[in-house]
Amino acid sequence: MKKYWKFGISAGLAAALLAGCGEEAAPATEKETATEAPAAEAAFPVTLTDEVGEEIVLEEEPDAIVSMVPSNTEIAYELGLGEKMVGLSDFDNYPEETADVEKIGGQEFNVEKIISLQPDIVLAHESGLGVGDAGLQQLRDAGVKVFVVNNAETFEEVYETIETIGKATGATEEAQAEIAEMKEEVAEIEEQAKTVKEPKSVFVEVGAEPEIYTTGSGTFMDEMLTMINAENVAGDLKGWVSMDPEAIVEKNPDVILTTYGYYTPDATEKVLSRSGFGEVTAVKEKAVFDVNSDMVTRSGPRLTDGLMEMAKAIYPEVFSE
Repeated sequence: MKKYWKFGISAGLAAALLAGCGEEAAPATEKETATEAPAAEAAFPVTLTDEVGEEIVLEEEPDAIVSMVPSNTEIAYELGLGEKMVGLSDFDNYPEETADVEKIGGQEFNVEKIISLQPDIVLAHESGLGVGDAGLQQLRDAGVKVFVVNNAETFEEVYETIETIGKATGATEEAQAEIAEMKEEVAEIEEQAKTVKEPKSVFVEVGAEPEIYTTGSGTFMDEMLTMINAENVAGDLKGWVSMDPEAIVEKNPDVILTTYGYYTPDATEKVLSRSGFGEVTAVKEKAVFDVNSDMVTRSGPRLTDGLMEMAKAIYPEVFSE
């Protein structure tokens, strides 16, 4: 499913985050805290302790899995677990096969529907806590094994998440292979980025007017910009924050990336024609590009694809097919 590539030497914000990362407005970690399963073997029974301190014991390899967020779903499918997925969130849209699986709701999920699917494990997520606490407890009270995955902030934490889901589902070897592949892809991109002679400054726009949102430090996109030898003009800010248009103009980025083109028609054209932005270098040079939000915000296997997409947009002369 995953591509093998080589290269030559506001309301708007809320919608983007739900449809894109499928988690919450401020991405945060996704990692296992305890396990008895060996790192390289799919051994059962396996004991796991999740993000909220709940311990679950899986006596056998799960045959029926429910995933409550897109990132967990994409990991599961990448590990070859597609035929075992019996329930998915309303926001799941990748891979295409997800369209044929029963939907269980979004952050407000259908407890009865999940129970009726008789899952061996439910992959919940930290981002759903608060809104979904009561529902998760109802599932536990009904005898359903719920594992709350921590919200990943970095590539390393995503690797840990993939490893954890692999152990919980009997796909340990597949998880290790996926992690190795992602690390190799990242290393290739970072090596190529070293050839960049003049690093560019970049503004990443994740929510459009009237309240413009961007990604500061502690986000995937900030880490990705560093990996490809680019400067995040909002790097002095923390997390996902709103930024005043005048402050953006003052930063004068070389490139502007938007991440909401899938639900806002002509996203880049709106930035290019934005009042007061005429003298911004990115606008003058028409260096405004839209990147796939799902690829750069979901804490899963496609982050490396998103990294390459960003690299090609910012440095097309360096990152070519």
